Amino acid sequence: MLVEFFYQFTDFFNTVLAMFLLLIIGFIAGRFNIIDSIASKRLSALIIKVAQPALIIGSLIKMEYSKENLMLGLKTLCFGFIVHGVLAVIAYLACMRFKNLNERKLTEFGAIFGNVGFLGIPVLRSLLGDVGAFMAAFFIVSFNIVLWTWGIAIMARKRDDIKLTPKKLINFGTVPCTVGFLLFVFMKPFFDLPPFVMTGIEYTASLCTPISMLIIGALLSTRTARQIFASGKIYFLCFIKLLFTPLLIAFAMKLMGFSELWIFFAATVVAMPTATTETMLAELYDIEPGYSAQAVGTTSLFSVITMPIVIFVVQAVILPL
Repeated sequence: MLVEFFYQFTDFFNTVLAMFLLLIIGFIAGRFNIIDSIASKRLSALIIKVAQPALIIGSLIKMEYSKENLMLGLKTLCFGFIVHGVLAVIAYLACMRFKNLNERKLTEFGAIFGNVGFLGIPVLRSLLGDVGAFMAAFFIVSFNIVLWTWGIAIMARKRDDIKLTPKKLINFGTVPCTVGFLLFVFMKPFFDLPPFVMTGIEYTASLCTPISMLIIGALLSTRTARQIFASGKIYFLCFIKLLFTPLLIAFAMKLMGFSELWIFFAATVVAMPTATTETMLAELYDIEPGYSAQAVGTTSLFSVITMPIVIFVVQAVILPL
């Protein structure tokens, strides 16, 4: 079984190991001040404002249009809202006993929102092909809506200066989701974009994974080994985010009779490390950005180990039940 698993998911392991290598390179670049705080913020802006929109749009319009694919996308969108709702309840209950309000906010936020765009799409493509990336793009629609509503509500607890406004729903996540969906529904049935346009979109989208991993590695380099590896709260977040919730949801879906595709998809998107958006919001609102960087960096580091574990347990234990 173990040999079969490694053979079947060769592309997946290559993707995860490549991410780990990029994380190490980013860490070294951070130590030598090649990627300093200014470069990190500018690279983050490049990813959020340019590369991520291209990644989302490209993943949506790469699939052939059909009523079946449209229904799959809409089902994924609804599924995304349900999954985020379940994660919100688990995270709220898991963090109730935290005494430090800011650490509670960031841990709860980090347990809900995963790095589905930067890391999820390439990983799901390696596991499930273009179908996985297509489903992830629709999942990101729900991710962005929940993040800019419930996520902001988490950050706003006992803070009068943080307000939830409709304008926050118009951002570099929801706009490309809308554009990609409209192109898929109204353009794909009639014609495709010229090859050079699609190639340009793919090249731009390909920036997401390497640059985001370099940034995370650089963020980790600003923390001491003790800060990275000696925080019980961060280990608790890693356990909840990377192991407990993906396996719990996969097991529950198996009992409810979901197909193998949906179980694999759910386990993978939920097992993603904490979204880098948390660090940006923490810096924006001055909510312990150091702890946030530690949460994002450490979950990203451990996800290199935990993602293969989750996928293996799903295939070898949960699906045969």
